[in-house]
Amino acid sequence: MKIILTFTLLMIPGVVSSISVTGYSGGGVTITCKYDRGYTANEKYFCKGQWTGCSDQIKTDEKYKWVQYGRFSLYDDTRSEVFTVTIRDLREQDSDTYWCGTERVGNDLYTEVNLKVIRDQPIRSVRGYSGGNAIINYKYEMKHKNHVKYFCKTGGQCFTVIITSRAAGWEQDGRFSVQDDRSAGLLRVFIRDLNENDSGEYQITVKVSEEYSFFSEFNLIIRDDDCCVKSISLSAAAGGSVNISCKYPQSHISDVKFLCWRSGADLCAEETSVKESRRWSPGGKIQLYDDREEQLLTGSISHVTEQDSEYWCGVQSDQGHKSFITRVLIHVTEQTSTPSSSSFSSSASFSSVESPAISSVSPVTGSSLVVSVSVVLLLIITRLVFITL
Repeated sequence: MKIILTFTLLMIPGVVSSISVTGYSGGGVTITCKYDRGYTANEKYFCKGQWTGCSDQIKTDEKYKWVQYGRFSLYDDTRSEVFTVTIRDLREQDSDTYWCGTERVGNDLYTEVNLKVIRDQPIRSVRGYSGGNAIINYKYEMKHKNHVKYFCKTGGQCFTVIITSRAAGWEQDGRFSVQDDRSAGLLRVFIRDLNENDSGEYQITVKVSEEYSFFSEFNLIIRDDDCCVKSISLSAAAGGSVNISCKYPQSHISDVKFLCWRSGADLCAEETSVKESRRWSPGGKIQLYDDREEQLLTGSISHVTEQDSEYWCGVQSDQGHKSFITRVLIHVTEQTSTPSSSSFSSSASFSSVESPAISSVSPVTGSSLVVSVSVVLLLIITRLVFITL
């Protein structure tokens, strides 16, 4: 049973506390509401508006089961004496006063919740390709830099949860890694060796306090596109150059293309990108050319060393998410100062092909050459003797 709101919060019978919650449009919030041990069996509800006309958004007496009504969900955990409310797909007009309520005879028990929704550009979907990798970037406000972040797959129990407690280190769990760059207010999620089973809905959560957290949900779509090879192997001499060509799907024609150099554990130690079609990127060790009509990214790497063993061709969305499509492995050979015996063999073979007249001449052995010279000398001596006579 609800009662009439009086002049101040402290004058309302049954009030437990008041909390302030901040969410972001397109995302969601999770709010934890506490209640007294004696009311575990009672109905729990979450309503909106001033108390005199508070409108129930969801209400249930179910225990240990998520109950959903529209964008609202409620879960009552009687052992912990809390019930949890989740609001998804937040909109700015959701900003208002809400109440976590426990129904009882007499005055209900409740917590005031002041929700403020801030406009944002949420992650909607990220595309990746089988056999490749993906980086998802999640930008947050600097006031949340010291809050714990979580990453998991939704639709049930999280199959992996990674807590980033360090400032810049990568936290790894199998094929999944997370880095919380607090100086930039950026959470990066790296997924390697993608397969079609990775497709689904994912959630990035920021835990602000014990009372609430906010989250962003996005769909990860993994495809196996016939346009693109998964791996390329090339050879190059140390100190020389090597050319790379990578196809990309038509859906990424307008996206930025990049070539990423991997070194050790670094996901992308160095990167060169090209933003325009049919125009070379600025000069340097790596130059790129994007032919959007052919859906072909061409690259040239100069001054090749043994460290240039692995590169990735990929595309970058307008939100900064990256899809690594084709792996490029480069076998770097030593550069020799003098031609080797095999080089001479190659030159000889090349000459015989280019000069068929020379190749048609029968080889002359050493012994036959001596005999021929002797015959010629004998004829000359005989002629001289004949002239003298």
